[in-house]
Amino acid sequence: MPCTTLLVGKKASYDGSTIIARNEDSPSTVFTPKKFVVIQPDEQPRRYRSVLSHVEIDLPDNPMRYSSVPDATPKDGIWAEAGVNQKNVAMSATETLTSNERVLGADPLVCLKKARGTEGQPGYEPEVAGGIGEEDMTTIVLPYISSAREGVELLGSYLERYGTYEMNGIAFSDVDEIWWLETVGGHHWIAARVPDDAYVVMPNQLGIDSFDLDDAMGQKRNYMCSADLREWMEENHLDLTIAGEDAQEGIHFFNPREAFGSHSDADHVYNTPRAWAIHRFLNPHSGFAVGSDGWGPEDDDLPWSLAPQRKVTIEDVKYALSLHYQGTPFDPYGAAGTEATRNAYRPIGINRNGQLAVIQLRPYAPEACRAIQWMAFGSNAFNALAPFYANVNRTPEYLANTCPHVTTESFYWTNRLIAAMADAHFNSCSIHIERYQEAVGSCGHQILRETDAKLCEQSDDPDYDQAAPALEEANERVAAMLREKTDECLSSVLLTASFGMKNGFARSDG
Repeated sequence: MPCTTLLVGKKASYDGSTIIARNEDSPSTVFTPKKFVVIQPDEQPRRYRSVLSHVEIDLPDNPMRYSSVPDATPKDGIWAEAGVNQKNVAMSATETLTSNERVLGADPLVCLKKARGTEGQPGYEPEVAGGIGEEDMTTIVLPYISSAREGVELLGSYLERYGTYEMNGIAFSDVDEIWWLETVGGHHWIAARVPDDAYVVMPNQLGIDSFDLDDAMGQKRNYMCSADLREWMEENHLDLTIAGEDAQEGIHFFNPREAFGSHSDADHVYNTPRAWAIHRFLNPHSGFAVGSDGWGPEDDDLPWSLAPQRKVTIEDVKYALSLHYQGTPFDPYGAAGTEATRNAYRPIGINRNGQLAVIQLRPYAPEACRAIQWMAFGSNAFNALAPFYANVNRTPEYLANTCPHVTTESFYWTNRLIAAMADAHFNSCSIHIERYQEAVGSCGHQILRETDAKLCEQSDDPDYDQAAPALEEANERVAAMLREKTDECLSSVLLTASFGMKNGFARSDG
């Protein structure tokens, strides 16, 4: 299973922004090329058909423009993954989740059933479409929502109507709120509002660890769910809460992770260590140290949300989603521990990272330039994160032109080349990666600051038509800078890796 998600509430971020971020990782043995584009309303389908599940959905006639990070080779569908629409509402979809046999038995996943036999002949069984999945969700939801709450409600209605063939977690954000939705079985779902003063980490496991069912079925202040969740849970004995003597009759607060999730041996190798690593980084003195009496990398009760020890920056988000257990015996590039410990846990910054989208919605910026979509391609341990204004009509060619073949004309492929070479020469190439990341981040922040100031000089609240040319010009500046710094990094890594080749020999070697 791929992907790692990090969500940061507005009071936990360094500038009051809501921030949603996720690595999209390819499945094992696969490296899926990605691109960054803008979808115009006339490009949005009115009748959508899923490539994988064959489900067909009639979509509204009023889609908005939105940014998207689809597959560059759409043989398996669009897989739009992350974006912001023109009302500054963002979506990240999806984080693959685990479940358990009780849930999947009570509400089976809705999988495609292919036709059997020959039509018109005895015994023929027609095809039955499956539900919606990661391939579809951003495309059928993001262009139609005006708030994060609306995103939860719209996707929830699709899940109840069409079902899903996989367990997923989905993030929605606007300038005020972040919501996290988790699918439960084939048709059920839960959603929780991320606390403003906290961050949330999600590593391929069902994560919400406390849920107010009364609120979800009533005022929906901080929780939402499918309409029949309470009855369905009671009928199938899914709540595992042990009520105290003073508990009122019925279900109120319960732990969805215990009821709907998994705690397998595989989780303790693949999932929970990643959550522990991010908590350890954002809360270094709160019981996440190696060998402490607090939480360990295989503990099932790691918090879903937690207040950070200091405010979280964009650079913190990038570092957290690039972690490979630095400073522990579990770092595959480290000298501590043993060969066994260094390969014990799945890193966050893994070779199969395809893209990282960090969506920042800035409350202090005019609406026309409020949304920033920071993008990185390739393995996060070796790439750099660059900012792009999302409220534009087009993205720079350097990020939009990803093709099936390897070429340094593409940001995606250049980063793949850097990672493959730097990984084999990690210690000698690490200085090149550090300089590359710092240079891109510094220049990116500078271009944002200069562009924001230029827009504010023109108008206190520029509309989209006024702002769009300046935003697209700024994006081109970022892309030109990014290409220059990426090419420089590639040259440095190539030279260093060439010196390290095993067949090196010269007469002057002595």
